[in-house]
Amino acid sequence: MAKHRAIPFGFMTVGEAAKKIGVTVRTLQYYDKEGLLSPSAESEGGRRLYTDKDLVMLHQIISLKSLGFSLNDIKHHLISLETPTDVAAALAEQADNIREKIEQLTASLTAIEQLKEEALQMQTVNFKKYADIIVNLQMKNDSYCLIKRFDDDMLDHIRNRFDKESCLNFMDRFNRLSDEIIELQKAGVSPESEKCQRIVKEYWRLITEFTNGDMSLLPKLIEAGNIDNAANAWEERQIIVNDYLEPALQIYFSRLGENPFEGVE
Repeated sequence: MAKHRAIPFGFMTVGEAAKKIGVTVRTLQYYDKEGLLSPSAESEGGRRLYTDKDLVMLHQIISLKSLGFSLNDIKHHLISLETPTDVAAALAEQADNIREKIEQLTASLTAIEQLKEEALQMQTVNFKKYADIIVNLQMKNDSYCLIKRFDDDMLDHIRNRFDKESCLNFMDRFNRLSDEIIELQKAGVSPESEKCQRIVKEYWRLITEFTNGDMSLLPKLIEAGNIDNAANAWEERQIIVNDYLEPALQIYFSRLGENPFEGVE
């Protein structure tokens, strides 16, 4: 790097260079430190001096950075590209990265809007429940709305009983059974039929799997599952399931010769 007693014609200080391009002095100092853009000269007093050529390179860096490229990419990859094909390939790769980020941001925005609605419906501020709702939204679990109906003890039970994989597996089986129940209801199949009772048996097995044999959880499940006014598509669907299941379960327990709800407060 050439050194000069004073600032010669055609050179500018770091402050002047920063002002011309519209960046901060700290930005230029950082680029210099990282070896991305070093000044062309230095005064004897230690002042870093830039030229118009340096500003052209700075403009290129800022332009590429505005497209989402990292400084590391710009320094080690983009600046060294030589052919239009290479540049096009780099831009295509960056476009794919941006599309992926857009998808992630869109999903986050959807989750925020859904969480906002759930927060307004909840009677108290509960960040623990908020966190559970967010996790279930990220897993695309349509039954996330049930979380606001559960108390802390029930939510602790769920956290201890299921991890992410087993939760997704459970909800997949639950939703498939619910779909079958809705099809039976649409077809007008009697709750007393063998086909209906077979599905009811599987449904009850899921309930006992969920509770892990703790029958004291049943009243809380019933309370959470009783939906008077549906606020979303999942709840509308569950109302149909509940209406068809109630008499079918009574028949199932009658034939079983025992009532699991007896003695449960």
